[in-house]
Amino acid sequence: MKALQCSALHKNFDSLHKRYGNIDLKAIYGAGEINNPNVMLIFMNPTARNISAHQDWHGIRAPWIGTKEVWKMLNSLGIISDSIVLSKVLDLKPGDWDEELAQELYTELAQNSIYITNIAKCTQIDARALPNATFKAYIPSMLEEINLTKPKSIISFGNQVSSILLSKSISVSDYIDNQYESIIVGDRAFKVYPTYYPVGQGMRNMPKAIARIKSIIADQLL
Repeated sequence: MKALQCSALHKNFDSLHKRYGNIDLKAIYGAGEINNPNVMLIFMNPTARNISAHQDWHGIRAPWIGTKEVWKMLNSLGIISDSIVLSKVLDLKPGDWDEELAQELYTELAQNSIYITNIAKCTQIDARALPNATFKAYIPSMLEEINLTKPKSIISFGNQVSSILLSKSISVSDYIDNQYESIIVGDRAFKVYPTYYPVGQGMRNMPKAIARIKSIIADQLL
């Protein structure tokens, strides 16, 4: 079976979770295409809504398992097929998800050369904002994750994630069409596209996020 996660990083993520996460939940790791994906999507941090963070889950522990919004967005972008999202994901309550469906979703992401991760892997009980210091504690491992996977381009969601990743204060509203920043990791430059956060309190911005991602993908990536 094709590897979908950078398992070499998990021990460090588990250690950080003990410091910053909820002790009753598990860390959530990045997943998808781990070898030079066309796109790496970086979100904020997982919450208890992700059922793979719970102790009794035995499958892949990866972003957004047990939720719907991001999978609907990826379906609208043509990244995840109707056969999974429309006929399975949207009909399920969080507790009805199983390890097989999670594996199927991330296998299809990998086939479409997409990798999804959170800048912080420490699962929280709810969606309250984390302080910058917590995200900054994850930057060394986040950069290592980028260096290991070597994505062709990175889409960072939200002002906080984008600013911390780029080490400067930015507003995603300043970036239109295919405007991007660059970060140096190791001896390589990576394109970073700051983009509106599309879920939770940022749900109202999903159309803007979709439009920008479509533009990026159509022009440069897939």
